[in-house]
Amino acid sequence: MASRAALRRGFHSTRSQMASPYHYPEGPRSNLPFNPLTKYFALRYWGFMAVGFAAPFGIAVWQTKKNQG
Repeated sequence: MASRAALRRGFHSTRSQMASPYHYPEGPRSNLPFNPLTKYFALRYWGFMAVGFAAPFGIAVWQTKKNQG
């Protein structure tokens, strides 16, 4: 009987509470803190990733060459 009631109740028919202060927009890319649809997003993204990947190696080289003089 309980499973039959669960099948009958459709969650899509529940009215969303848009008046709630805790309701945020839903959908693709709505939970991201940046906009991936801007013109230079790919360039900024790969630049950020390259700097983040290269920084530890650059710091290691700088530290090893620092006290050779």
